[in-house]
Order: sequence, then structure tokens, then C-alpha cells
Amino acid sequence: MKIYDMHIHSWARTKYMEKPDPEAILANMAQAGIYGGCIFSNPPKEEHPVLGSSFEARMEELRGWTEGYTHRLFPILWIHPDEENIPEKMEQAVAAGVMGFKIICNNFYVYEEKCMRLLRKSAELNKPVLFHSGILFDNQVASQYNRPLNWEYLLTVKNLKFSMGHCGWPWTDECLALYGEFKFAPALPKEEAPEMFLDLTAGPQEPYRKDLMEKIYGMSWGIDDHLMFGTDCSADHYNPKYAKKWLDLDGAAMDGLNVSAESRQKVYQDNLMRFLGIDEK
Repeated sequence: MKIYDMHIHSWARTKYMEKPDPEAILANMAQAGIYGGCIFSNPPKEEHPVLGSSFEARMEELRGWTEGYTHRLFPILWIHPDEENIPEKMEQAVAAGVMGFKIICNNFYVYEEKCMRLLRKSAELNKPVLFHSGILFDNQVASQYNRPLNWEYLLTVKNLKFSMGHCGWPWTDECLALYGEFKFAPALPKEEAPEMFLDLTAGPQEPYRKDLMEKIYGMSWGIDDHLMFGTDCSADHYNPKYAKKWLDLDGAAMDGLNVSAESRQKVYQDNLMRFLGIDEK
């Protein structure tokens, strides 16, 4: 089994390195027993006026991290609905090899039309969307935009695949209930229904995480078919000790719950491959 980290941020021009170094991140990941993962671009200026960058700069950064390594490092473009000509830029990004889109609702609700049009575009392009959900530590009053039940509106977006970062913490019960609605009460025919995934990235700290894992594996809802592992590490300074901490915590919880090897294979590898549309064979 290969272990993938589906939640890695990249911040351009950090104090740790002047340019992307894919060999360095892969070496650090290997120390934690992780084979590869998703690299998020720098945020757009519309998200972070100071730290953000242009579409062209974000694409160049992603190329630096993943070019020649796309069998292990998967490029994910961070977008914002206020970006000029963003649907066209999404098309350009996919043509250039981008495998999905990152969205954080920092000053808008996911159900606003300006965001929904991007989700319909993502589905049209057959690329998933990786969302933040739950409390947002961004020095703004923005968490109200990220309550999981806001995502109920996505029931009507045909063929969309999306993930809920941090399992909506601290609203994890709300997030699990939402998963149940997408799975058991779809608003569209099964062949067109959107598919919701859960992103285990902390979020939930140690005492909350044990509770979350017990609920995930105690409900017999087959959530492990849509569960993915992530760390929230930085590509520029990937911390193997931090990544290993969460692998060990989750592994211990799975041991205590007698989670099968087959289920773990899904969480650490298979679900992400299906989410991104990668056929490893």
C-alpha cells in the first residue's frame, strides 16, 4: 500500500526555499512513510491580497513542484470566484495538467451563483474540488461561510466530485450527516449525482479525532469509501514528524476499531486515486 497526503499547501517565496524543490519534499515525505500527494498552488490575490499571486504565477509554481513527478505529486490549482475570466483559466489549467481545484470560502458562501458556476465548470472538466470546511483560522471573521450544511446546495451539481477539508471541524457531526444525505438521499439520478469525500486533515485534534474515527467506523455507512488522509503540511518545509504524528494517531485509532487492511488501503490510496481520476494500473 502506498500512502498519499492529499492536503499539502505551497506558499511561494517562503523563508525555507526560493523555488520549488520536488526532490526535497519527496525525501521529507519518505521519512514519514508517505509516497506522494496533492500540492496546492499559492492562493490567488482575491483570496490573499498580500500573499496571493496571479494565475500565471500559480501555474508556474505548480509546474515547479510537479513537472516530471506527476506520478507522485499532483497539481491542484487554488481558485477564487472573483478572479477575472476564471472559467477560461480553469480550462487552461486542465489543458496544462492540473488535476483539481482548491477553494476556500473566505468571503462568500459556496451556494452563491459565482461559486456554483465554478463547480459546474469543474464537473464539466471532470476535475474534483477540494474545499476547506469548518472553522477558518485566517485572521478574519469567515467561519460562517464554512459550516458544512451550506454544502447541501451542491446536491444539484451534476457529476461533481468534492472533498470537505478537516471533516468540517468543529461541526464534524454536521459534516457526517451531510455525507449521509449525499449518499442516501441524492437529488439527482445515481449516474449524475455529485459525490462527497471527507478529508481527514486536522482540524480535529487528538481528543476530537478519536471521537470522529469512532463515529466514522461505527455508523456502518461505508464512509471509508470516501475518506482520504491529509496533513496540511507545507510543500516548502514538509514536516515528517508532524505527518508521522497523524499517521500514528489514526493508525492507533484504526487498530482499536479493528479497521481492516482493505479499508485502510482505501483511505490512504485508493479513494484519492478515484477522486483524482487516476488509474494506477
